[in-house]
Amino acid sequence: MLYYLFSFLDQYDIPGSGMFKYISFRSILSFIIAMFMATVIGKRIIDRLQLKQVGEVIRDLGLEGQLSKKGTPTMGGVIIIISILVPVLLFGRLDNIYMALMIITTLWMGGIGFMDDYIKVFKKHKEGMKARTKIVGQVGLGLIIGMILYLSPSAVIRENTQIKKGDNIETVHSPEHVKSTKTTIPFFKNNNLDYADFTKWLGDYAEIGGWILFVLVTIIVVTAVSNGANLTDGLDGLATGISAIIGIALGILAYVSSHVTYASYLNIMFIPGTEELVVFISAFTGATIGFLWFNSFPAQVFMGDTGSLTLGGIIGVFAMIIHKELLVPILCGMFFVESLSVLIQVSYFKFTKKRLGVGKRIFKMSPIHHHFQKAGNAGIDALLQFPIRPIPESKIVVRFWIVSIILAAITIITLKVR
Repeated sequence: MLYYLFSFLDQYDIPGSGMFKYISFRSILSFIIAMFMATVIGKRIIDRLQLKQVGEVIRDLGLEGQLSKKGTPTMGGVIIIISILVPVLLFGRLDNIYMALMIITTLWMGGIGFMDDYIKVFKKHKEGMKARTKIVGQVGLGLIIGMILYLSPSAVIRENTQIKKGDNIETVHSPEHVKSTKTTIPFFKNNNLDYADFTKWLGDYAEIGGWILFVLVTIIVVTAVSNGANLTDGLDGLATGISAIIGIALGILAYVSSHVTYASYLNIMFIPGTEELVVFISAFTGATIGFLWFNSFPAQVFMGDTGSLTLGGIIGVFAMIIHKELLVPILCGMFFVESLSVLIQVSYFKFTKKRLGVGKRIFKMSPIHHHFQKAGNAGIDALLQFPIRPIPESKIVVRFWIVSIILAAITIITLKVR
């Protein structure tokens, strides 16, 4: 909103009004306001949640310090959502198709998560929303995002090609904006992968087939990342800190994709309009860092599904918009490992129970962050007993953050290492 106000004032040469033309200026303001809001309104919302007795229901899993968290306010994801949306509405260009999609994503996933938490806390159903219903909501968002990217005339790219000039190879971008099912693939010299290449067998309908595949990939990415973030939210500050790190990396990717000079240097497609996403992801990062003020160990509030599903949904949709979804397994590696640990644990338990009559485990507990909280050889029949001594929660969180920083750096490096 302020963007339009100051754009109007700039016509009359009002001093300082021209600053709002710059993405860097609006992004910095967005980050600061989001972080400030999360810390200021966070305390008030926490007090209100405590007054309403919106406390977390804790299952006794035999983890050190676990029962002390009983009654800690949950649904704190509301703090993150408000802290994202307010600066975005103030400093973002709301006529930008990508900004609109991110706002829809935030509200949609926040709504799903809020209903899940509401059922758990107020309806006293420990399992919350039925898994099938939650999946339908995630798939629905992926379908909407994929279809809008397909149908919107504003969602276009300028393709990158390399030409040889003497002894040098230069990257140039086509002058025309085109609809494309191409995406960036890491570690390959010719780093554009076209989904339509997998549907050439459809002949004249190959392009349509490519878009159908693109929409399916959107659904998979949104569902997988949101569920991964949800599973990671099990220790104080874990999902929040990892999401902030991922947000910084996504901001860099969005900026270089929207700047034709940087896009040429890195030999990636130029995506006009995605510079506005830097404003959004700055608010996202500021909100998550601000939320850490209360969510770090020992947590004064939990984000609940209201927060975790929203964070994961935002990350998944953002990656699809900037055509960097194939970098998600690296960038969101910790989410992937958390999800994979649950899948392996459940599959192995069912397999051994069917074959041997007794279910066995790979990890002492899953998701994998709980594995490190359990002492080895403590009566748990698991193949992996390391570490023998349980690791303190705060140390597990910081170490996972460090790994996430390394993965984020690798993700950025993949743009040049081919």
